Amino acid sequence: MSDNMFKWEIDGDGILTLTMDDPSQPVNTMNQTFFQDFPAIVEKAKAGVESGEIKGIILTSAKSTFFAGGDIKNMIKATPADAAQLTKQLDDSKATMRALETIGVPVVAAINGAALGGGLEIALATHHRIASDAKGIKIGLPEVTLGLLPGGGGVTRVVRMLGLQDALMKVLTTGRQFGAEDAQKTGLIDEVVSADQLLDAAKKWIQANPEAAQPWDVKGYKIPGGTPTTPALAAVLPSFPANVTKQIKGAPMPAPQSILKAAVEGAQLKNIEEATAVETRYFVDLVTGSTAKNMMQAFFFDLQYCNGGGSRPKDVEKKQFKKLGMVGAGMMGAAIAYVAAKSGMEVVLKDIKQEAADKGKDYSVKLEEKALSRGKTTEEKSKALLERIKPSVDYSDLSDCDIVIEAVFENTELKHKVWAEIEAAVPSDCVLGSNTSTLPITELAAGVSRPKEFIGIHFFSPVDKMPLVEIIRGDETNDETLAAALDFTKQIRKTPIVVNDSRGFYTSRVISFFLNEAMRMLAEGVDPTVIEAAGRQAGYPAPPLQLQDELNLKLARKIGAETKAAQEAAGESVDDGGVTGIVDKMLDEYDRPGKLEGKGFYEYNEEGRRAGLWRGLWDEMGAGKVTVPDAETATSGNRLETAEGEGPALIDLIERMLFSEALETQKVVDEGVLMSDADANIGSIMGIGFPAWTGGTRQYIKNYDRPAAAVLPEGKTAEADGGDYPTTGVAGFVARAEELAAKYGERFTPPASLKG
Repeated sequence: MSDNMFKWEIDGDGILTLTMDDPSQPVNTMNQTFFQDFPAIVEKAKAGVESGEIKGIILTSAKSTFFAGGDIKNMIKATPADAAQLTKQLDDSKATMRALETIGVPVVAAINGAALGGGLEIALATHHRIASDAKGIKIGLPEVTLGLLPGGGGVTRVVRMLGLQDALMKVLTTGRQFGAEDAQKTGLIDEVVSADQLLDAAKKWIQANPEAAQPWDVKGYKIPGGTPTTPALAAVLPSFPANVTKQIKGAPMPAPQSILKAAVEGAQLKNIEEATAVETRYFVDLVTGSTAKNMMQAFFFDLQYCNGGGSRPKDVEKKQFKKLGMVGAGMMGAAIAYVAAKSGMEVVLKDIKQEAADKGKDYSVKLEEKALSRGKTTEEKSKALLERIKPSVDYSDLSDCDIVIEAVFENTELKHKVWAEIEAAVPSDCVLGSNTSTLPITELAAGVSRPKEFIGIHFFSPVDKMPLVEIIRGDETNDETLAAALDFTKQIRKTPIVVNDSRGFYTSRVISFFLNEAMRMLAEGVDPTVIEAAGRQAGYPAPPLQLQDELNLKLARKIGAETKAAQEAAGESVDDGGVTGIVDKMLDEYDRPGKLEGKGFYEYNEEGRRAGLWRGLWDEMGAGKVTVPDAETATSGNRLETAEGEGPALIDLIERMLFSEALETQKVVDEGVLMSDADANIGSIMGIGFPAWTGGTRQYIKNYDRPAAAVLPEGKTAEADGGDYPTTGVAGFVARAEELAAKYGERFTPPASLKG
């Protein structure tokens, strides 16, 4: 049977090896081929068991991965109209998995590569799971990161294997992808062997366990830790929803809550078929909803585009870098040096003083000390990494670098001076990159003799943790340099986005609208605790006033002044809604720049941890003068007793933040700064914390779904209810933007490009 997904081979001991090998794809997925062939092959195997021909079954793969999971290309198309068909398809597939695990002979999954999502769910329907120790193998159920839950029996079986608490907190709601050894420690697999021993180990286990069965099919079985009615578990069960809410920080993400419900409800059912039916119901509800579509688009298709070189010029030879010259050993330069050295590159860390260069290397020393203490590296690897970083004050040490990145203070004149010194030292074919967050690359390129080989390489802090790099193409940057910058980014294991040049580029420009909108609310008299609650409920990783403290108001003032000057030079009217006044008061009257100085919108203790919002926001600056009618459901301990008048609904505050960034992104697209939706979406999520559930700024516009809390204008009826008022998609976004513009100002007026 080599013409379908499963290859069939029986050895002399009666052990059947079923090798999954989809002829139409480079990986195995739960596509139509699988759904067609899986029941047939299990039925054939069952006949062989009943005849006595088959004594055991090994399930493995001919691909480099074991099984890649669900077919996202099909899942993203699912609509509520497909619910009945999806339910039947899933239930039929689960019935086949159940038939496999009750077939009457030992069944072993020989996991030769990644087994994620549906791939692991198939393996969980076997009696024993053995994984190869191959480098980079990943095992887990990451569906929650795509807005879904494991719908192929994963919730049900993991709960029955690990118990409710461990299943939820270690596997299901985290979406963690485990290495083979950690998967074994967690209990998802049973053995780890070398790749060449995988099938032999599987056969050996089958021969030693002829009566194998799933634990839940053995008389007297009980779920580890008990069911929700077990007193000990019942005592801690009420904390589970709070833990999930804390994990998602109040964001409107239904998947974690659905996982919790499916797990708890399923654990109360003795019959595994009934439990998996509960799981199916929740899965179908998620996969046909808008949030899952947004997250699948961003974290599968868009991320694949960015990491796969979607913006890389074609027909340009790939470049491998050996040595980085890092000019500027401050916080950013030191961190860039670390990630480059970690990827295997030699690094010269150059500064004007040896003390500063040595301090820059010490950043890497401390990170490695922490990694060693946590068992994340070895002394040998750590020593080799640190030896690759050479602190220096001498430009001549850059003479054999194939790429140089400058990260000095954000001042055009200073950067021009430094680049003159760099160019005199580096080879003529060295790639020239500037780590800047706002300064136009074309202006900086005016200070070099090779503007075609000059490019912006914008890192995000902290560099060792932030996955994104924003590549900025200047007016003269050639394709070869752009391709080289993307190759460098891939080599240091970062995700790149590509934008064209403009002030603030994409990420820095757009995030300022989020922060400014929050400060406008403060100027309007909205209670700051409500502003922060709105940010959390919108799904931002950090609420706006907290984030502004971390970025520092001194920087906000600098960027604000530059933006205002550029607007006035272009003949645009400037209405900042009181933001400049807020910034000036915080800096000039109260000396509260932010977290670095230990005082900003928040108070900070001696360890630098937040100790609550600064009381002066109310007592000195008059915040909290307006009520937010539904805010009390979102906050605790706010100071609404000082209210003087009624202000905006909480949903308006939430959407003002989201729309401010999405609308500015549209303008960035219209101006030709952004060239792909994938770069916009991934850049907004990974670079500036736009809520993950939206799928990114562009996806938010395209798949907008009006929240129920956003009451329709008087006399209007939604299209979904038979009226003519759009509430979804681009048309729904435009309609809602026009409502916000009427209430809060013309900055929310949707551009003509969205109305066509």
